[in-house]
Amino acid sequence: MNPTPAVALSGVTKTFGDVEAVRGIDLELRQGEVVAFLGPNGAGKTTTIDLVLGLSRPTTGTVRVLGLEPRQAVARGLVSAVMQSGGLLKDLTVRETVAYTAALFADARPVDRVIAEAGIEDIADRRVATCSGGEQQRLRFAMALLPDPALLLLDEPTTGMDVEGRRTFWSAIRRDAGQGRTVLFATHYLEEADQYADRIVLVSRGRVVADGTGSEIKALASGRTVRATLADADIERYTEVLAALGGVDAVEVRGDTLLVHAKDSDAVARYLLTETPARDLEVTARNLEDAFLSLTGDAR
Repeated sequence: MNPTPAVALSGVTKTFGDVEAVRGIDLELRQGEVVAFLGPNGAGKTTTIDLVLGLSRPTTGTVRVLGLEPRQAVARGLVSAVMQSGGLLKDLTVRETVAYTAALFADARPVDRVIAEAGIEDIADRRVATCSGGEQQRLRFAMALLPDPALLLLDEPTTGMDVEGRRTFWSAIRRDAGQGRTVLFATHYLEEADQYADRIVLVSRGRVVADGTGSEIKALASGRTVRATLADADIERYTEVLAALGGVDAVEVRGDTLLVHAKDSDAVARYLLTETPARDLEVTARNLEDAFLSLTGDAR
């Protein structure tokens, strides 16, 4: 028998006056999944997360968290969230902040343990006001771990973190997921979504436009990118011809570099090699950024 979904949204809409922020989302997250929630500004990501946290109620449809109403799940300590800003008292030390937060829960995990898991042992005695933005994000992560939540929601979790901090953070996330914790995170770092998420959900204009693994999402963006080097004086002469070739989606000029996005990359390469002085030709498959722009830009 399958366990209860960590999150289940069915036919969910949310309107604010004449604005349709969410226009019919059906989404189910399995327990232990790490899911990236991606979309352009205004896509409905924040509204959807607010619905899962019980901060807002759907206009129509249902939202369940581990089989419960969102507010019930939050009240039982089953859900934690790490937001981009706020929630910190700048005059306290890092350890004092975690200890103070722990006192708010009836059954919190040991303070030293969550500090270690968040990778902030070396700054535990530092005042919050003197911590960098990335260090404050890791502090918020430690606070979120205190109730040992079954579901963790993250909004731009690694903003401000250095490379080492980001690696430590994601190692902790993957370790927790291996033990059954579900993680839903929104990020603008597409490479993080591609590298660390089990699954990527793309939303645009209040609807889910794609849902799958990183490889599956990238496969939805058909075509390839042909990159070549041309002398500055030559580029403009050829861009109109390239744009008119069958299967060409877009032509970009960046200095002396020409980028052609096309469904028929062979035709583009053949033209560049036989009709132009192009050099350093390179053909690559579309990446997650290409898929993101293609899938979210065309949704209606």
